Amino acid sequence: MIRLKRSLTAARAWVLGGRASTGSLTRRMISIAALWIGVLLVGGGFALDRVLSEAITRNFDAQLEYVLNAMIASAEIGPDGEVRFNRPLGDQRFLEPYSGLYWQVSGRAHEPFRSRSLWDRALRQGDPHHGRTLHVADSDEFDGEPLRVLDREVRLPGSATEWRFQVAASRAGLNDQIAVLRRTLVRSFAILGLGLLILAALQATYGLWPLRTLRRAVAAVSSGVSARIDAKFPNEVRPLVEELNELLAHNERQAEEARRHAGNLAHALKTPLTVLMNEATANNPGLADTVVRTTVTMRRQVDHHLARARAVGRRANAQARAEIWPSLKAVERAMARMHRHVTVDLAGDQKAVAHVERQDLDEILGNLIENAAKYGQGRVFVTVARVATDLPNGRKADWVELLIEDDGPGIPETERGKLFERGARLDTGKPGTGLGLAIVRDVIGIYGGTIALEESEDLGGLQIRVRLPAAV
Repeated sequence: MIRLKRSLTAARAWVLGGRASTGSLTRRMISIAALWIGVLLVGGGFALDRVLSEAITRNFDAQLEYVLNAMIASAEIGPDGEVRFNRPLGDQRFLEPYSGLYWQVSGRAHEPFRSRSLWDRALRQGDPHHGRTLHVADSDEFDGEPLRVLDREVRLPGSATEWRFQVAASRAGLNDQIAVLRRTLVRSFAILGLGLLILAALQATYGLWPLRTLRRAVAAVSSGVSARIDAKFPNEVRPLVEELNELLAHNERQAEEARRHAGNLAHALKTPLTVLMNEATANNPGLADTVVRTTVTMRRQVDHHLARARAVGRRANAQARAEIWPSLKAVERAMARMHRHVTVDLAGDQKAVAHVERQDLDEILGNLIENAAKYGQGRVFVTVARVATDLPNGRKADWVELLIEDDGPGIPETERGKLFERGARLDTGKPGTGLGLAIVRDVIGIYGGTIALEESEDLGGLQIRVRLPAAV
């Protein structure tokens, strides 16, 4: 029961998300989602800002380039060798002083030909550009009015001069468009981020809701309201629920076995104690012999139930596993010292591993091989193999099978079942209490194995077939 309470406490702490030490699973999921959403939105917003800002800037430059091409197309050399336009440019802002849209044509050793909007200012010419390609730059040459300047050098027909055509526009409009774009992006992404966070919170709350249901179910089991967790859970949580139910069933079986053992032991000791009490009160002269016989009986019963109790306690470890071959070799060495006339031959799978505690395996093999050596004529043959059997549900069960054969007289089939009774001995001339096979059968049964008595075809004596659950 202590183990059950500890298991339920641990399960409940896990379901609660480890509040005492590791925080809330919901907060973890929301924090991770918030971090990831923030990274994606910041990265995506930055990239989108770059793309849209560059698109607005390209559109702005395209309009200026259109004006620049119109200037070049309408430019010609007058009789005085200066540049003039054969038709006026359409935008009225070129006629308004400081309107924010300007043009200028300049050449070496010639006065700049400027738009009226420049009034008393002139655009900075800068260094010449080779290749007559379009050049785009930002300029701060006018105080308080940042400019976007496009220029190209062109040689007009009838002129040997390289003329630089420039068109400039105030960046105020461009900057305003980019600012509006960025405000829109920030607001949109903030709303999107908030919505995604709310969605992540709802998803985490709804997704982890089965764990809250499981917490209440575990609390109900812990408080004794229910014996099982019967609520329906999603596929991801169902294995945990099945394991918890199996743990509850396992502890119930252990508790029931403990109660049954206590009852059996009390019942087994009740009669000997009554005999002792009657003999003692009757002042029977044979009291000493009665005490000895009764004490032996009581000791036999106590040993039997203690062996079962130890096996049940050790079986609680679901990871119990023991290698068969080392235990066999240890028993073989012990038999060589105890029965020098007996030869124990081992054969079969030397890597077989069974789901059983090593101490219980040693007790099983020691009892069986010692009985074979004691009642045989000098030869004991032990074979180890892995076998598989079909289960009713269509699956297969893997077993480690041990065949222990001796060359003794054997046991009639009608008498074999009696050997598993407590205190039963077919040969009273040999020393022993008659508890060996009974204890072995109980211990093997506790681990889910089987034991059967058969006739040895090779040695002619008794063959004992033991199957224990195989481990990987």
